[in-house]
Amino acid sequence: MVDIDDVQRIGDGLVGMNLRLGLRSDDPAVPASVVVKLPSPDDTSRATAAVLRNYERESKFYDEIAPTVDIHVARCYHSEWRASDHDFAIVLEDLAPAEQGDQVQGCSVETATTAVLELARLHGPRWGDPTLAEVDWLNRRNPDDVPMLGAMWGMLFPNFMATYAKHLTPEAADLVERFGGKLVQWAEGREGPLTVTHGDYRLDNLMFASPAGGAPITTVDWQTPGHGPALADVSYFLGAGPLPDDRRRIERDLVAQYTAALRADYGVQIDDDWAWTEYRREAFGGVVMAVIASQIVGGTERSEAMFAAMATRHLQHALDLDSEALIGAQ
Repeated sequence: MVDIDDVQRIGDGLVGMNLRLGLRSDDPAVPASVVVKLPSPDDTSRATAAVLRNYERESKFYDEIAPTVDIHVARCYHSEWRASDHDFAIVLEDLAPAEQGDQVQGCSVETATTAVLELARLHGPRWGDPTLAEVDWLNRRNPDDVPMLGAMWGMLFPNFMATYAKHLTPEAADLVERFGGKLVQWAEGREGPLTVTHGDYRLDNLMFASPAGGAPITTVDWQTPGHGPALADVSYFLGAGPLPDDRRRIERDLVAQYTAALRADYGVQIDDDWAWTEYRREAFGGVVMAVIASQIVGGTERSEAMFAAMATRHLQHALDLDSEALIGAQ
């Protein structure tokens, strides 16, 4: 017999809703608390999640993919998704006293290092694994999807600029305007070995040890797992996780540490110069996320601050690395 004696909402949950349930039981195997993930109460966010298969993917990630990779994730006690109405529920280990990262605030060099090296534990085990192509629910970009992505950008970009232009430097505003005309070419030019990717690997989706305890790092919010290019996750995190001055100082060396971990721990044959070029090119992945995601989820004061931080930092990242020069350069 298990009784629920406390319910607390945790996090912002732009696409889903997270609850912490306090539990009471005479069974010592029952934890004192768990985290339950449920659909978003916001109609826009819930509809978006259904179209993008977010709830289905997260449920199936814990069942099918998590046991095959080494990245640290919360223990999953129960996972269920219903195709008829896209309802879902996932019951997870409560990671407290670990604390969530803060995308608005950014992170230290030490935290960035921990996060990037953890990605090798996700990407390495199934690097170039051809059987991933058989997992039909993994997010991947097919040729037919690219024109649709361009159309979506065109439809949403004016509203994005109406809200976020005030946060952008003139150089960043010019770049994002130009990039819209090159988006399809950029998306069609992605290449290289594919692996399991997180798809939204940023501070708000990471839990870190606090002074009170917890695992060094745990990755949560597996609603966009994909079969795609590994450097996309690395560039996405570094583009907006550390603040720009710190990012400029550490990124080249940190990408090299990541590739070294892939070689040492998983035998991945990866060239450092190739990885750096892919990292530079993938800086636009964060720009795409900031523009499109900001317009298709329910808005809050905190979400605007988050997307403003992402847009400004990802665009500065692309400017610093001259990523635009790599579009069409194969």
